[in-house]
Amino acid sequence: MLVIDTCCEGVLVRSNPVVETAEWQDTYLPVVLFSSHHYTYRVVNSYPHDPDAFTQGLVFENGRLFEGTGLYGQSSLREVDLETGEVLRSLSLPSLYFGEGITIYNEQIVQLTWWSNVGFIYDRDSFELLENFDYLTEGWGITHDGERLIVSDGTSTLYFWDPVTFEEIGRIEVFDQYGPVTRLNELEYVRGEVFANVWYTDRIARIDPHIGRVQGWINLEGLLESGRGGSADVLNGIAYDAENDRLFVTGKLWSWLFEIELVPWEE
Repeated sequence: MLVIDTCCEGVLVRSNPVVETAEWQDTYLPVVLFSSHHYTYRVVNSYPHDPDAFTQGLVFENGRLFEGTGLYGQSSLREVDLETGEVLRSLSLPSLYFGEGITIYNEQIVQLTWWSNVGFIYDRDSFELLENFDYLTEGWGITHDGERLIVSDGTSTLYFWDPVTFEEIGRIEVFDQYGPVTRLNELEYVRGEVFANVWYTDRIARIDPHIGRVQGWINLEGLLESGRGGSADVLNGIAYDAENDRLFVTGKLWSWLFEIELVPWEE
């Protein structure tokens, strides 16, 4: 079972609130400086994962696992059998695109690309390309809260997009008690929080999507010590099975996908 809680204490600091892009102004909102909760993990299950998959996005919905992969000439959208790791369906992206994060909204899959400023919308069940759209930033991770798409671009900013027009409708800056948290990568919305991989670390940030504060850190160090082949093989890929309260994680070029349970870390 996934453990979710929050903690706030300390002194007042200043931080940007959620900014509606039509009303941008240099205002600040007082928030409470806090001590983030820290978690380690317990492995509940291990599942085979394609070691050639450069995982950029992961989604679990209604018993089905979907994955977006990257690299020029190797990017794809896939449906994968969780138990066996078998690729059930795959759609290759044109070689000029570097695939990034994916999410499913209203039975449609949204997939970002890295530097091309182009996103794709597919029918979830057929992988038919329905349309594409443009955006202004780099594309890294994407998820949604049921009303808005939530997007990262490798900085400390999370963007909110209208899920119909794909226009930006707001943004927040992500921070913890030490300052801005940058290199936000793959995203997953989990019980009111945004879980974010932080590129080139073994940590996942649990973010309050209202003000950008990191509520807690999940340390996954040691999850896959053996089998890593190089510096690119980093933790990246978070999927949440809301129906059964299961959390899945994997990484780029990892040979395993893990179901984990969060364990509060005690100093």
